Amino acid sequence: QVQLVESGGGLVQAGGSLRLSCAASGSIFSINVMGWYRQAPGKQRELVAVVTRGSGRITYADSVKGRFTISRDNTKNAVFLQMNSLKPEDTAVYYCGAFGSLTTYWGQGTQVTVSS
Repeated sequence: QVQLVESGGGLVQAGGSLRLSCAASGSIFSINVMGWYRQAPGKQRELVAVVTRGSGRITYADSVKGRFTISRDNTKNAVFLQMNSLKPEDTAVYYCGAFGSLTTYWGQGTQVTVSS
């Protein structure tokens, strides 16, 4: 089992910044990829950014490229999401995800609200 604890969400005006953090504990050895997804009301959960724990390969959604930066600290089993130039359409619940070969784990989610 892997436990994920997120922090850093909140309310910000358009153009502002937020930083999300996710700390993992438990059977970390089983995890290959960690990152962030988001789900807006009435929409499906979508990828924001993920990073592989080994090579550090990063994938971003086109909608956040150039504005969001994902980083990792393998020594702390943590991933971070720096979100700059936020837009109202970035409003969603952001979930930290940890992905193994057979299992996916999710955090409880943190609300990000961007006002116009």
